[in-house]
Amino acid sequence: MPPALRALLAQILAWLLCLGLGRSGLLPAGLPALVLAQALGAAGISVLLGSAAWWRWIHLGFTPLLVGAWSLHLPPGAYLAAFGLLALVYWSSFRTQVPLFLSNPTTARAVAQLLPERPAFLLDLGSGTGSLVRPLARLRPDCRFEGVEAAPAPYALSWLLSRHQPNVSLARGDFWDMPWERYDLVYAFLSPVPMAQVWAKASAEMRPGSLLVSNSFPIPDLEPDQIIQVPDRRGTLLYCYHPAGGPVVRRHVPKKRPRH
Repeated sequence: MPPALRALLAQILAWLLCLGLGRSGLLPAGLPALVLAQALGAAGISVLLGSAAWWRWIHLGFTPLLVGAWSLHLPPGAYLAAFGLLALVYWSSFRTQVPLFLSNPTTARAVAQLLPERPAFLLDLGSGTGSLVRPLARLRPDCRFEGVEAAPAPYALSWLLSRHQPNVSLARGDFWDMPWERYDLVYAFLSPVPMAQVWAKASAEMRPGSLLVSNSFPIPDLEPDQIIQVPDRRGTLLYCYHPAGGPVVRRHVPKKRPRH
């Protein structure tokens, strides 16, 4: 079942559950109790349906925020403006299941250590606001850093912030539609959903000796060649793979999942 359909089903079942509890007298009267019960019910049902972890937080906040906005008596144009802003930021996240994650400067320094000593090319899949390529461009002015981002608002901001960095090139589009063979390092900070497909494309296109680095999300059923623990507050893990063969360096670190 598609994730969006599971989310809709969780909301419907939660409302039906609240209706049944209300009619049986098991649910306290009043709007606050109804909103709380629906939010908790939707979050719990999403877990039972096997939805990704972030959906439970969406369900916990959806109905309370909806009721809160309704109580403010906002004009209809405010909702349209909010929808437009969210669409510009998240764009196709409902389809790709890839939210907007931003890499921090500590992670950028760790990725810089993975680049070859010679001039190299790096591609950032879903580059967002350029939070990885911009600091990397300052750390390694001899290298070229490219990013591709589908969402209009993050892309526009990344272009604005990097316009004076000659070794940064950003494009708006779909990274699935572009070839990866000319890059020495491909970086991904996506979600668990597309990682198997990322590996398939990397294996088919990346050249020998190149490196695929995934922030936080390992490729399923595949042992990484190297795991780097970034010394930041969230305990970021970088999973490193050589899609077309290459040197294997293993570091034994706890394979914990960082908190988001």
